[in-house]
Amino acid sequence: MILDKEGNVTTVLQENISLNKFLDNFREMYPKIKNDHIIVNLFSFSKLTSNDVLEFLELSDTHRKTNKSFVLVTGKVSYDEVPDSICVVPTVQEAKDIIEMEEIERELEL
Repeated sequence: MILDKEGNVTTVLQENISLNKFLDNFREMYPKIKNDHIIVNLFSFSKLTSNDVLEFLELSDTHRKTNKSFVLVTGKVSYDEVPDSICVVPTVQEAKDIIEMEEIERELEL
């Protein structure tokens, strides 16, 4: 698992591993990054479905309750295919933009 920390945003990447193993590893190291905004880059997974993305829903909900952003990045699943409660975007730059917008919303208490 690769962690790329930039300010208060941590991007999580993984290469050559199953999604279930990735989720196990992610849950293990989550306490180390729980105070950051999190971008989970899923581009290394060649086969990804909306059901796979839903595996992150509980983690996303838990993290968002702490007023931190949690964004998944994949081009394999559209945001239309998953519930609004989980944020999915096609690029890392869009994930960073979402975090920036959510920070502004939190500051304005929207």
